[in-house]
Amino acid sequence: MKYYIIAGERSGDLHAANLMKELKIQDPAAEFRCWGGDMMQAAGGDLVRHYKEMAFMGFLEAAANTFKIVQFLRQCKADILAYRPDVIILVDYAGFNLRIAKFAKEQGLKVFYYISPKIWAWNQGRVHTIKKLVDRMFVILPFEEEFYGKFDYKVDYIGNPIVDTVRNHQPGSDFIQRNQLSNKPIVAVLPGSRKQEIESILFIMLSVLPAFRDYQFVVAAVSNLNQSYYENFNRDANIKIVYDQTYDLLANAQAALVTSGTATLETALFNVPQVVCYTTSLISYWIGRAVIKVPYISLVNLIAGKPVVTELIQNELTGRNIITELKKILTNEHFIQQQKAGYQEIREKLGEANSAAKAAELMVKYLQNPISADVKG
Repeated sequence: MKYYIIAGERSGDLHAANLMKELKIQDPAAEFRCWGGDMMQAAGGDLVRHYKEMAFMGFLEAAANTFKIVQFLRQCKADILAYRPDVIILVDYAGFNLRIAKFAKEQGLKVFYYISPKIWAWNQGRVHTIKKLVDRMFVILPFEEEFYGKFDYKVDYIGNPIVDTVRNHQPGSDFIQRNQLSNKPIVAVLPGSRKQEIESILFIMLSVLPAFRDYQFVVAAVSNLNQSYYENFNRDANIKIVYDQTYDLLANAQAALVTSGTATLETALFNVPQVVCYTTSLISYWIGRAVIKVPYISLVNLIAGKPVVTELIQNELTGRNIITELKKILTNEHFIQQQKAGYQEIREKLGEANSAAKAAELMVKYLQNPISADVKG
């Protein structure tokens, strides 16, 4: 069968690539055309456009790039028509992907959604659009099945793929030597993978170095951004930058400063105490405050249903506050153990995953038996 897969960011590239590998097992004749990244291409996808060209963060940033997004949509639609896939698989990335879903249904194409957009956090009315446009939804957070159930929409909970990627990771024993790190304890700094995130947050994260001279701060960088770009932030001997080694970094870290997103859950599954940091443009922040319907921004706290990790958001993200919270997770044993106990509760909620394999098996079954795929509630 022919699969057209669209992912709009780095984490989506990873999860889509793992799904593609499992689809090949279930469907040895599978062919893939995709919008995504290097990992999807390495998994056998014919890459149309790289996600780094489409990584717009926040309401204001997306609005400023409206013309470019419209161009991408036109290209994507034309490419889908030329390819005529058996199914379009959308991976998160709601703003773009829901427009493609509408187009696909108009063309009579089957639409699967792998990793639900976070409509439970804001614009919950989109669930009605999803019910009309998406043939099957595959969700990765425990509470999402219940959320969709309230709208009489049956989804498949397949476990969380991050559980698989963390469990399967084999840490390199030479991480310290390979990256010429010192023997000082490591504070991992995870600023995200998009320029808008990094430029807003990384300088603030690293401003606290003078208060932690007994530690080395190691920044998790991504190779799809130019190395010279990161060097703008490398203004202290206690700062080290490593590329595409986030999991090895977390396996060696004593604590972490983490931009809100998938990385907060990854850090929790590595059992590393963390402070969650987030800031965006003022306009995007106030729009977000008006529409967001959940009490937390980190996946850790959302899954736990309570504040397991401290979230420093917008005006709260200051050097002084980072120092206060980072000292707690480095030196306050009671606070550290309390956070790790919360992590254990999250592991129990997530359970065993094998999510890509489960999703691939279900997808092929639904494609081979369309009647079962049409039963949504």
